[in-house]
Amino acid sequence: TEIDWKAYMQEVEGFANGTLDYTQLKGDTGPLVYPAGFVYIFLGLYYATGHGSNIRLAQYLFAGLYLLNLLLVFRIYCRTNKVPPYVFFFMCCASYRIHSIFVLRLFNDPVAMAILFLAINLFLEERWSWGCLVFSLAVSVKMNILLFAPGLLFLLLQRFGLLGCIPKLCICALLQVVLGLPFLLVNPLGYLTRSFDLGRQFLFKWTVNWRFLPEEVFQNRAFHAALLLAHLAGLGLFALHRWHSSKENILTLLKDPAERKPSSPPLTVNNILPQIVFTLFSSNFLGVCCSRSLHYQFYVWYFHTLPYLLWCTPTTKLAHMPKVLLLGVIELCWNTYPSTVCSSLSLHICHGLILLQLWYGTASMLVSDTTPPSRKPTAMFKKTQ
Repeated sequence: TEIDWKAYMQEVEGFANGTLDYTQLKGDTGPLVYPAGFVYIFLGLYYATGHGSNIRLAQYLFAGLYLLNLLLVFRIYCRTNKVPPYVFFFMCCASYRIHSIFVLRLFNDPVAMAILFLAINLFLEERWSWGCLVFSLAVSVKMNILLFAPGLLFLLLQRFGLLGCIPKLCICALLQVVLGLPFLLVNPLGYLTRSFDLGRQFLFKWTVNWRFLPEEVFQNRAFHAALLLAHLAGLGLFALHRWHSSKENILTLLKDPAERKPSSPPLTVNNILPQIVFTLFSSNFLGVCCSRSLHYQFYVWYFHTLPYLLWCTPTTKLAHMPKVLLLGVIELCWNTYPSTVCSSLSLHICHGLILLQLWYGTASMLVSDTTPPSRKPTAMFKKTQ
């Protein structure tokens, strides 16, 4: 179970020994393909665990990370008040795969996701500058966090307008430059191509979601392009018809919030916080659905968001059981190793059902555009940074 952990330690060991050329940082599983934030965090773990030799201590540290991650997730759910309490049992106790990803495998994915959930908590507190800084830190650990970026960009435009969101985007970009600076000064092209490689191929033997396809189709660039187009189309449709709830043209998001029409009904915690979470979680889910490949550790990318996506729409008493069943089938798909035609098809069917529920279930409950009608601070916006 320590294959990836040893590879991580080998990759950061080169940096500990003074290697700043990113193309020279390698492990048993291949070259280092994560941004610089990963290197710094796992370098700390490298020294804390006796150069990576004390795996038991590393597992204790990741167990603590798991509990912290749950605390951050529960806080998000409690603030939005959408999910019934019994669902938290499934998030804590019902996923062998998630426990394995955190404590047995010691992957970097849960590190990135824990930082991401901290950023979302900051967004819910209207601390947008700090939230953007922490969000960028999560991206620097693993690039899957960029799946949340379209939703975050929409929220920044909605909250601040085009000119107002530019400083927030600069915060995100500046942190990436600062973290990568030691490597950028030595081999900038090597750092950028290795840490932000969007075109690298995935191995068919590890795919969870596309097992039912022939391998030549799975590796085909035209198939990848079709998935990208589907992803962009899904983001566009959700941005136009589910995230954007105002009757005004979506281009009004580019305006200064003070120049837009006043929202009606008035802004409240009950409609602002759920919309923030729904936009971010659905943005990520669309990316997962259109992913070129999902490996087993990628389950943590969206596992803790699934209950919200399932229960954010109005639910009758009889509708709870099908939603729990969907969670169970998804869990079964991710615990089938190696993946099969049946498990990968089932996973896509579950994803499709969730997408249909998000599309039709939220159509009748869209809230008004959550932008302040003036620059006068209200109780909700006093903390804005």
